[in-house]
Amino acid sequence: MPRVLVVGSGIAGLWTAIRAAEAGCDVTVVTKAALGDGATSWAQGGIAAAIFAGDAPERHAADTLAAGAGLGDPAAVRVLADEGPGRVRDLIRFGVAFDHDESGLARGLEAAHSRARILHAGGDRTGAAIEAALVATVRRRDVRVMEHTTLVDLLVETGRVVGIRVIAGEGADGAASVDAPVMRELRADAVVLATGGAGCLFRHTTNPDVATGDGVAAAARAGAVVADLEFVQFHPTALAVPGTPLISEAVRGEGAVLRDADGRRFLFDVDSRGELAPRDVVARAVWRRMAEQEGAPVVLDATHLGAERLASRFPGIDAACRAAGFDWSRAPVPVVPAAHYAMGGVVTDLAGRASLPGLWAVGEVARTGVHGGNRLASNSLLEGAVFAERAARDVAAAPSAPVAATAHAPSPVRNEGDRVRHAGGADRTAGVSGRISSGTHRGEGGLVDRDELRQLMWDHVGLERDADGLAAASARLSGWHAPEPVDRRTAEDRNLLGLARLTVAAALARTESVGAHTRRDATSVAAAEREAA
Repeated sequence: MPRVLVVGSGIAGLWTAIRAAEAGCDVTVVTKAALGDGATSWAQGGIAAAIFAGDAPERHAADTLAAGAGLGDPAAVRVLADEGPGRVRDLIRFGVAFDHDESGLARGLEAAHSRARILHAGGDRTGAAIEAALVATVRRRDVRVMEHTTLVDLLVETGRVVGIRVIAGEGADGAASVDAPVMRELRADAVVLATGGAGCLFRHTTNPDVATGDGVAAAARAGAVVADLEFVQFHPTALAVPGTPLISEAVRGEGAVLRDADGRRFLFDVDSRGELAPRDVVARAVWRRMAEQEGAPVVLDATHLGAERLASRFPGIDAACRAAGFDWSRAPVPVVPAAHYAMGGVVTDLAGRASLPGLWAVGEVARTGVHGGNRLASNSLLEGAVFAERAARDVAAAPSAPVAATAHAPSPVRNEGDRVRHAGGADRTAGVSGRISSGTHRGEGGLVDRDELRQLMWDHVGLERDADGLAAASARLSGWHAPEPVDRRTAEDRNLLGLARLTVAAALARTESVGAHTRRDATSVAAAEREAA
């Protein structure tokens, strides 16, 4: 019976756990918050699949490749489009009650889709409905769950991942439990990363606070191949209030429009599809118009939809707007772009296998090749389901990992050098390590400060980038060092710093503008490269 560790509890992680358990695996889910917390529950837009008359997987695949700016992997995209309808039917069997209208299953249209193929549940609460159904299913299966347990590192022996190191013993939101946090090593035949994205790299994000890039950072430290980290999708319409709650693209799909400070629709100046252009196009247009308005937000105008329609179709967004003091049925609401989704991550094949034996990755943490340079709306939940299904089948056939020579008992977390086994069996320090201090070291040359890092990334690695800004960010990041991981917060800060460095390096290396990666200096860089050649 293969022992499987699934790290993360969103759609990809829970789906993998359910299917692996059904295949006879001994499954443990490790999640750093409560089961059911995370980005899946926040997903508003829906899940895309070619299940309606007049549509076809070929059309869905074509739309996905077009949105990806020519960088998507056609084989992976075809898997997504072909297998998506079956995974939607599985969700219905798991108990997800998708919305209906007089014709049957209701379908919505979102940006860059050529057909209305988006399914929703509870209006704008699709992710929450999916997460609730999967959590309930996991609880009916023979699956162990370790909540409030933070991934620290992958355990690698003789080039194979054989488990994970975690910090256990914290309560909700990283609060200390009665017992001191302990470092533990959990061994398995297969480790599946399903840790989600890294929106918390940036000052403004639509992601929950668990999105700190833990899986990508741990995989990179262990020597796994990661790629496309420069491709970060910024959602164009987050409510311009603290916390930047998302206003789904589905609102524009229903007919809402964006206006500048003069009340003018400006997107048709940029793209003939207007508000239904791909996300990267809309986000950059909003960003640039805000710059022309000295930073003032643009507004989203949904007033013509009326109070009743807005409340019934978008109950969560309606509540968020009203909680912030806006009646969006009567007046347009201010919106800004915010970091939303990572297209890059741990490189996998079509079965979810990473470059290190014993390691799989599914969901946003993975770079499957589906999204290319820019993700098509409502493909993220689908990707999580499709590739989790494939990974679960693969891990069920995984060979057993070598048995440990000694047991790894829990040990108190100490401020010691943190070392992991690297491919080839050699020890190495995991990332850039630092010493726990009193917390007084801030800024250049000291312990990394999360708020300063997030502001730095927003300023220089946001929607538009250039060599000077990226070089400045790289220098600043190099001057900081990471804390020893002794609790959730310090483990996250270590991951954020390491991932920020990798992201900046990737953005510097890609000198052209493509997809969600925009270089303001692309023309001058290209000219300099031609001259050097």
